[in-house]
Amino acid sequence: MRALIDLIIHNKHWFVFLLLEVISLAFLFSYNGYQKSVLFTTANDVVGTTYNVISSITSYLHLQEVNQDLEKTNEQLREEVYEMRQQLEAIQQDSTKRMPALPSKYDVVSAQVINMTIHKANNLITINKGEIDGIRPEMGVICSRGVIGIVYMTSRHYSIVMPLLNVNSKISCRLRDSEYFGSLIWQRGYANIAYVTNVPRHAQVKENEIVETNGYSDIFPPGLPIGVVQHIGDSPDGMSYFLRVRLFVNFSTLREVSVITNYHAPERRLLEQMAEDPTQKDSVLNKLEKEKKLEEQQRKADEERAQKEQQEMNRIKQQLEMRHSASAPSLATEDNKTNTDTVR
Repeated sequence: MRALIDLIIHNKHWFVFLLLEVISLAFLFSYNGYQKSVLFTTANDVVGTTYNVISSITSYLHLQEVNQDLEKTNEQLREEVYEMRQQLEAIQQDSTKRMPALPSKYDVVSAQVINMTIHKANNLITINKGEIDGIRPEMGVICSRGVIGIVYMTSRHYSIVMPLLNVNSKISCRLRDSEYFGSLIWQRGYANIAYVTNVPRHAQVKENEIVETNGYSDIFPPGLPIGVVQHIGDSPDGMSYFLRVRLFVNFSTLREVSVITNYHAPERRLLEQMAEDPTQKDSVLNKLEKEKKLEEQQRKADEERAQKEQQEMNRIKQQLEMRHSASAPSLATEDNKTNTDTVR
């Protein structure tokens, strides 16, 4: 212990230097927006890469368990094939059993979950796709079972998703049968339970009714399943219903997700902005005109690139045909020579 104290006293100037260096860096990144943003972006990329590596190693170590689960699943599927064939026609006719097709204005970007929390108040999900893949904040995230959440922030290669399991999450939704609207929120507790608020008391609400997106925002199209009503209760003020909903998505086993994009969303927001504030009409129209020009330029660039690729393919094809035609006479000459030698 005395030797440690002597070492600290002997090198106290180094320790003072390190302490001052840490304090100066803390002031630098706390009170300078640019340095703070650079630190956050770099840290986000580093953390995302680390999560990706850890996720890959974890997936590899759990391959045996995954194979066992797949074998059990295959056995169950073989037992259920006959029943599924009998119910196929009914399932195809019942739209509540299927994820509806997305409208043509939406596109989908597939991604993988590389990190996730489900037991905190502000849970977040990290996926391995970012800005270079066309993902931006406020895009909806879904999977084959239903709605997952909304993109919160992005870097070049990674994105952070705010799932339904977040106290700050608020998704506009509706009851499929009665078509009454409400807001889906989450309170700390179970990872498969959420709540719908602001449903009027005169609504004809039933247990086991499907809760889905209502399409009032640009984030989700209408009709995407969220969950099913488990219990019907009253709000604290008694003016509306407070519904407990069992979510369709199993967040504890979530691996594959899809980010949906709406390419008409900026145009709609600008139009709504112009309607709310007519004084900004000129600026909004200028933005729309600029976006239209950019879309036209992008379309022309895509067409030119496609033409160049086609010309390059034709050039390569012509070269191959010329080489083939040039080599054909020589091959024929060698064959004739071989036949002549054989006859001799």
